[in-house]
Amino acid sequence: MEQLALNAWLAAHPDVEQIPGRDLFIVARYLVPLDATLAQGCLVAAGVPAVLADAHLMQTDLLLAPALGGVRVLAPLEYLPQAQAVLEGLARGDYALDDDRTYG
Repeated sequence: MEQLALNAWLAAHPDVEQIPGRDLFIVARYLVPLDATLAQGCLVAAGVPAVLADAHLMQTDLLLAPALGGVRVLAPLEYLPQAQAVLEGLARGDYALDDDRTYG
């Protein structure tokens, strides 16, 4: 992503922040590690190489989650727009399973 386009995109998405000294950006935060793992799974399934940060720490002591900012979902620079679209779809319920359908 070109620097000007990146700056404009980041200005439009103030919740996305860069990890200092890295090419990774925090695209989401979750207080519950399972929610973060679900989001990461949706991102990976959509082709975004997302990783979790602090998941094990939050699982050790959930009382620390609010103080430490929760589990961070990280994605590389070139995947930011795609990651944001997937996370917005997850929040809308686009990936929810139908309760009336039988699977298998």
